[in-house]
Amino acid sequence: MGVFVFLPLVLPLTALPIARLAEQHLHPRTATRLLTLVGTVLAVCSTLCLGLLMVVGTAQLPGNPLPDSWSDPEVRAAVPFDAVAGKVAIGALLAVAVSCTAACLRHGRVRRDARLALAGLPESPVAVLPDDRAYAYALPGTSGRTGTPGRIVVSTGMLDSLSTRERRALIAHERAHLTAHHHRFLLAAQLAARANPLLRPLRAAVDYCAERWADEEAAREVGDRRVTARAVGKAALVSRGAPGAALAGFAAPGPVPRRVAALLEPVEPSRRWPPTWTAAGLALWIAAVGTAASALSSANAAVALVLVLHAATPL
Repeated sequence: MGVFVFLPLVLPLTALPIARLAEQHLHPRTATRLLTLVGTVLAVCSTLCLGLLMVVGTAQLPGNPLPDSWSDPEVRAAVPFDAVAGKVAIGALLAVAVSCTAACLRHGRVRRDARLALAGLPESPVAVLPDDRAYAYALPGTSGRTGTPGRIVVSTGMLDSLSTRERRALIAHERAHLTAHHHRFLLAAQLAARANPLLRPLRAAVDYCAERWADEEAAREVGDRRVTARAVGKAALVSRGAPGAALAGFAAPGPVPRRVAALLEPVEPSRRWPPTWTAAGLALWIAAVGTAASALSSANAAVALVLVLHAATPL
């Protein structure tokens, strides 16, 4: 395997240029999907790499339940710096597991608390809470036979701060979040960033692009980009945000001036794959090559280690 076993851990360094190019040159819908896919694949490969290293590290610990032959010099030679990397990977993988589990539990708790806050209100697509604090967010539905549909939650404080047309833009924005299941993109990007901190630029970019995607859908439904831009700007001045990082809110924290500026410009083309020798095309190719390299190196390391361990396992 050689030093290539560490490649999935450092390839997420490409996240920053990918995120910047995608934000600036791709349609928000394309950028959200692309960055989420890239981040998820890179995070899975990074975690798999830690898992492979952990096997070698665990086999060297006294009293471990693994076969003694797994700690033979021939096996350790398959991983560079096995004495250090293997043992460090144990703590790193545990930290990843704890962090991702905590994020999922917090996400579930936030959604549960948000639904409890709606108890007693009429079952309608838009739930208006009597609250002077300004906020609005999309609350995803639940799956299963007894699942409930997603709802738009907005406070009276937010509605009072917007005009009638701006309220239409707000509702259209949150409806776009529910229709496109943006909470899944946000949660996937959050978990990827927790699996490998080098992917944090991708998480921020997914947050921004998901909001831009909903902005464009709202502007198209309202038919006035300036009204939508004004609604976003006014909401950002008074809003306290969504209750959770994986719930999409109308005035989500982030580069609101960039969202407003983008809405004041003509609508962006929604090409699936832009020309190669452009900034947008370059972003796609960097993402594709980096993701493919990480996946291939992870698969190669996994297969190689499995073969080594199989050969070292007594019959």
